[in-house]
Order: sequence, then C-alpha cells, then structure tokens
Amino acid sequence: MAWIGALIARLEQSLNRADLSDRARKAAGALTLLVVLGVSFWVAGLLTAWAPKNLFGFMVLAVLASSLVAQRSLYDHVAAVAEALEREGLAAGRAKVAMIVGRDVSALDAAGVSRAAVESLAENFSDGVVAPAFWIAAFGLPGGALYKAANTADSMIGHKSPRYLQFGWAAARFDDLVNLPASRLAALWLMLAAAFSRGAEWRGAWEAVWRDAKKHRSPNAGWPEAALAGALGFKLAGPRVYGGVQVDDVYMGEGRAALDAADIRRALDLYRRACAAQMIALGFLGWAIWR
Repeated sequence: MAWIGALIARLEQSLNRADLSDRARKAAGALTLLVVLGVSFWVAGLLTAWAPKNLFGFMVLAVLASSLVAQRSLYDHVAAVAEALEREGLAAGRAKVAMIVGRDVSALDAAGVSRAAVESLAENFSDGVVAPAFWIAAFGLPGGALYKAANTADSMIGHKSPRYLQFGWAAARFDDLVNLPASRLAALWLMLAAAFSRGAEWRGAWEAVWRDAKKHRSPNAGWPEAALAGALGFKLAGPRVYGGVQVDDVYMGEGRAALDAADIRRALDLYRRACAAQMIALGFLGWAIWR
C-alpha cells in the first residue's frame, strides 16, 4: 500500500501552499483526505469485484487483506528494542526505539526506552492490528483499505506542526473517529489475555482503563495503554518530549515506571495472547456468519 503514501505526498505538495489562509488550508486538507479515501475504496472495490467467486478468489482477497494487519512486524520491531538493550546497551536501544516512536529519545535512560517501546506496542496494537481487522471484518477489503488510507494520512499529515496544523486537521480528526471502536476492543483483548497469563491481572487492567483511559490526551491511545499498564503493574505515558517540547500527559496505571528489557518481553507475551484472543473472536464471528 505504498502508493497511498505517494498519493498523499503528491497532493500535499500541490495543495498545502503557504500563501493560503488557515481556512483554505484546512479545506485543502479535507479535500486531500477525501481523494485518498475515494481512490483507496475504488481500488479495493475493483479488486474485490474482479476476484473469482470461488475459494481461490477468497484466498487472494484474504492475503491482500492480511497485508493490512501489522501483527508480526509490530512484534518484531518491539522485540528488537529488548534485544538491543540486552545485547548492546542503551545507545542501541535508543536507536531501535527511535524507529517506532515519535518522541525525542536522546535523553531517555534504559527505563525510558523500555517504557517507550511498551507504550508503542500498546498503541500500535490498536492502530495497526485491531483497527484494520475490525474494518476488514465489517466491510471486507474496501473497509481495510479505507482504514489504511486514513491511518496513513494521519501519520503523514496529521501533525500539530506549523506546516500541518490546519492542512492535517481533517486527517487527524477522521483517524481519531475510525480508531474509536478498535481502541476499546484492544483494551478488551488485553484484559482477556491477562486473564489467561501468569503474572498478569485482568482486574488491574479493568481498573486502570476505568480510571485512567479517559484522562489521556488522545481519545484512543489511553485505552490499550491503560489496559496493558494495569495488567502488568506498569506506569506508562506521563510527561514526554516531542520535537523539543515537553508534553505533560497523565500516567496510565499506578505500577512501576522503571521498566527494563524483561518487561518489554512480558508485554510482548501479553500482546501475543491478545492477538490470539482477537483471532478466536474473529473465527467465531466467521463461523456464525457461515452458518
């Protein structure tokens, strides 16, 4: 789906002009989002229509849809942070975590690197795994393509920098909207995973979500972060630095903030079990529809 990013970049270069008023730049950003969503839906719709109406066609569409779910790549990227800390030390850990987070990592200690990795795992479990699976289950390949387009637009232009504050407003708000159901489901899968994981507490996950999720500056990120923090006895989020500016976010969970590589691996184990919970739920849904 790299072509989605290329399309967004081309539209942004053409439409996000510095001489436009804030209102005009916001409208141009909304137009960009509509074009990207429309083209993505059209392409996915054509592929769905062209696929043979048999088992082979179903398998082709299933493979295409599965490429939109970042389950394995997320695991690998976060595990690489733990491995770097264990084998090569802090500098290597910073380099690896910088690949998956947007915050400044130069001043992070080992605990800060570990927390950043775990927070990224929780948030991207929702955005990169649960959300595309949800929209694919709801609307097939077109639903997954629409979500991927929205999420890519947010990651590229949905920033609060001077260049994108107005132009990326629509992309950021729409991404918040389409991630609302997934963030809640992600918290649920993590709670279920905690119920079947040694050393995890589903009640702690529930209490942290109930108490902390709504306090997060993001309408969605707090749900999986609070669930993971409460399940494993961590304290996540809190003050962070982005682009030299400190963001005074509240903490998710009331446990330990001094995490290490072993804690990243505990979080990855819970993540695997949460992915399994989602797969089982989707399997039952498919079975019920097939019947």
